[in-house]
This record gives sequence, structure tokens and C-alpha cells, in this order.
Amino acid sequence: MAPILLILVSLYGLSYGSVSISLQDIWAVFTSESQPMYEKIIMNLRLPRVLIGLLVGACLAGSGALLQGVMKNPLADPGIIGVSAGGGLAAITAMIVFPQYSYMLPAVAFLGSLLTSLLIYVLAWDKGASPLKIILAGVAINALLGAITSGIMVIYSDRVQAVLPWLAGGLNSRSWYHFGFMAPYAIIGLLLTLLTVKASNLLLLGDDSAKLLGQKVEFQRFLIIVLSSFLAGTAVSVGGLIGFVGLVVPHAVRMMVGEDYRFLLPLSIAGGAALVALADTIARSWFDPIELPVGILLASLGAPFFLYLLKKRRIM
Repeated sequence: MAPILLILVSLYGLSYGSVSISLQDIWAVFTSESQPMYEKIIMNLRLPRVLIGLLVGACLAGSGALLQGVMKNPLADPGIIGVSAGGGLAAITAMIVFPQYSYMLPAVAFLGSLLTSLLIYVLAWDKGASPLKIILAGVAINALLGAITSGIMVIYSDRVQAVLPWLAGGLNSRSWYHFGFMAPYAIIGLLLTLLTVKASNLLLLGDDSAKLLGQKVEFQRFLIIVLSSFLAGTAVSVGGLIGFVGLVVPHAVRMMVGEDYRFLLPLSIAGGAALVALADTIARSWFDPIELPVGILLASLGAPFFLYLLKKRRIM
């Protein structure tokens, strides 16, 4: 079912925009000679953007699913506990203060997310790092990093215009270049994510039960948080600060298939990929001639869902 959904979303993304292209014409682009205009639109504009949307959504949803499992909390999300903010601060610093290093953006964003995760872990450590303490430390760090980001933008106000679309979260003007430097990080991170299924399921049993089964709980929790940071940093480096995907998608999948990470994790990755690619297509085609940043559209959908969770479920 998931592959069919991804194919349908991809075809929708290739078909719709300021110029509508039929499925027959899309097929002609990939199989035979087609109109040069359609070929340029699909191959140079829409296809790389759809592929980037799929990767960004997969990384964000995979990161959120891992965090929700390791924190044992359905409200954990890389954007809420500061992981995305760390990657965002590092990326903004590279783009505004050290623009000559912009080509290293994925690595810089991952480093920012990783250092933020380590800081949160250290602050939450007290003979162990409980999920509750990690989340509370993350919320505080998120606020601090937001303030630092705002300060940098004030100091370098003459350079802010270039990063405003990135701050809103969007895939406008993304090309094969962006896909090329993001894809290796995303593919490696997603493959590693699938190797955490057993550990994630065991951590759901609780720390004491997992230790009785011979698991190194703190070490495994740390590795999963690092991997989640890697995925979030990869997504942030190209998609900007797109929020709520890591919150909404894993929770929606959990309501359908339960807590078993053998199903939850791959379906969350597929669902996140489909959601971002679909939302990006809607954001650039439904509001013509204005192209709405996909981060704004997803926030307008994700925030009400977050409030619903706060109302219907216990946070901790």
C-alpha cells in the first residue's frame, strides 16, 4: 500500500503546478520523445523537487518516530525538543555568517543537531536520562536556540532576506544540486533507522524490563537520539524549518498499526515522505500565483493536531 501511495503522490506532484501536465505526457517524458517544454518542466523543476520532498518527509517522520519511541511519549518531535532548532541555528550561521561554507550545509546542520542532542542529554542526566527530563531540557534548549537565532538575524540584518524562505520551511528553487548533496545523507540515515527496530521495541517495555533482557538501555537510547539528530539535520539542511511532520505522521500511523516498530517505522517513513511531497505540491499549485512555503501549510495542519493530542492524551 505504501509504495502505491508514494507513486500516486509523485505523479500528482509531477502533474500539477502553474502548468498542468497529463499522465500521458509525463509517460512520454520518461519513455519517448515529448514536448521540450514538458520535458524541461518535469526533469528540471518538478522531479527533483518531488524527490527532495519525499526525502525530507521521510527523514522528519523517521526522526519523530524514533524520538517518540525512545521518549515513550507521542508528543516527542525533533522540532519541539530542540533537535531541529540546533540544526537550524548551525545552518543559519553557515548561510549568513560563513556563506563560503554553504556547500557543507547537510554536515553543518547534522553537527548542530547532534551537539544539541548531546547538550540536552547532558542536562537531563542524573544517574540516567529519563524521557521526561530529556523532553523538559529539550523544550528549554529549543527556546534558547530560538533566541540565539533571532539575535544572529538582528546582527546580520542585511543578509537575512536570503534565509527567510528557508526559515519558513520550503522547497522553492530546490534542484538536482540540492538532491545530490542531500540524498547520500538521507539514504544512509534511513537505512540505519531500519536497523533500530529491535532496540526500539525493547525500549518500549521500559528501562527495567529492557535491562533484564540484557539491553544497554542508556547506550541504545543515546544512539537512537544521535540517529534521530542525523535525520533531522539532513532534512533541515535542504527543507528548512519544516515542523510537525515528525509529530503528526508517526502518531497517525501508531493509531492504525500499533506500537510495533517493525510496522510503525517503515510506514511512518513512507507516510512522512508522502505528506511533505503532497503538501509541497498543494502549496505551489493551489495558491497560484503565490507559492506558499510548505512549512506554513504543514504548521497550519500540524498545530491543531498537536492541540488535539494535548486535549485527548496525557503528555507524560
